[in-house]
This record gives sequence, structure tokens and C-alpha cells, in this order.
Amino acid sequence: MSISGKTALVTGAAQGIGREIALALASDGADVAICDVNLEAAQKTAADIGAKGRKSLALKANVAASADVTAMVDQVIEKFGRIDILVNNAGITRDGLILRMKDEDWDLVLDINLKGSFLCAKAALKYMSKQRGGTIISIASIVGAMGNAGQANYVASKAGLIGLTKTIAREYANRGVTANAVAPGFIETAMTQALPENVRQELAKQIPMGKLGTPEDVANAVRFLASPWASYITGQVVHVNGGMYM
Repeated sequence: MSISGKTALVTGAAQGIGREIALALASDGADVAICDVNLEAAQKTAADIGAKGRKSLALKANVAASADVTAMVDQVIEKFGRIDILVNNAGITRDGLILRMKDEDWDLVLDINLKGSFLCAKAALKYMSKQRGGTIISIASIVGAMGNAGQANYVASKAGLIGLTKTIAREYANRGVTANAVAPGFIETAMTQALPENVRQELAKQIPMGKLGTPEDVANAVRFLASPWASYITGQVVHVNGGMYM
């Protein structure tokens, strides 16, 4: 599964699932650019990648701002000369029932989760098309496929991300670019670890495998899709959820 000599850009990679993805890609031989709004944390992840013997770059960018995204990708090209793998991981939640959801919370989640992925893909495709190769992997969610009460904005953004992924796959297959999505279920993160134990147990009961997933489970799916082994896979959604959604 070696991706030695490849360059990856991972958004929202300062912590959690994004950080695990960045470290996994570095372990497989890629040089990795880390993008996050938290530059200090991004720099720590970049330093950990450097410790693995790979080149790294920490960048601060708001993925919902076109100018930020253009500057970010240009910096990746300036340092590494190419971009082979884009992982759209940056995302936020602002939960609430539909009748109570503020317009600004809807807009913010759609801007970062969906528009941000569109802008990053658009900027990366400019170079991937010229290279005649590349892969875009977007982190969707189980709720983008099955819906979830209290998360209309988040669900819409992740469902939209799946549609965006399929469209990129169709538009750029003849340029040697693949596009796929990974849809995690309930994953052990700082957010889920902060939940009361009884709530965590109830979550686990909804999962046929009886347990929450780990960031490594998600990262391993990304590793596969970024590898030569997945060169004939495009426009697909890989569900990592312990059987919760089939």
C-alpha cells in the first residue's frame, strides 16, 4: 500500500480523525501538508510527521474562504511541487431541531463542511488534471446516508458531500483522478469520550459489533483508497460503522 513519493493535503488534521489520517498517510510514505484553523496544533501534527522521516507543512486556513484555499494549495505546490492526495476532513457541527435551528448555524455548517470541500477539490483539481492523476477522499458520515434528528444542517452537508464526490468522479475519471468518500459511524473521539458512560453504552447498543469505532479504523479506509490498490475504485462511499448502517 506504499504511497512513497506522493504528496497529501489533509484538512482539519490538527487533531482527532484528521490527525490520525495524516499520520497514517505519512507512515505509508507520503509527505503531508496539515491544514487547520488551529495552527499551533497543526504544527504539532506536522512535527510528528517529520519524526517519521517524511516532509511536512503546517498551514492555517479557513476552508470556507476561497482566497484561503487557493493560497493553501499554492503553498503545497510551492513546497512539494505537486499534490496527489486531498483528504477533505475539516468539518463542524451546530446541532438543533429544525424549528429551533438558527439560519447562521445552517449556513456555517454548510459553508465549512460542503462548500469548503468543494473549494479544496476545485483548487486541487487544477493541478491533478495537469498531472493526469490524483485522488480526492472526503470524510462524509453515516448520517449523510440515513439522516439524524437534530442535525439537519450536518446531515445535509454530508449528504451533499457524497453527491459532490460522485460528480467529481464522473467529471475527472478521464484525467486519472479518483474521488471517493469514507462515511464513519460513531467513532471514539474527544467528543464521544466526553459523553456520560450510560450514553456511550446506549450508542454501542445501536451498533451490531457492539462497540464504537476508532480514528484508526477511519484512517485505514483512507489509506486503502489513497493506495494503488484502489486505483480502479471511484465514486464510491466506504462505510466504517460496525454494521450500524448497511
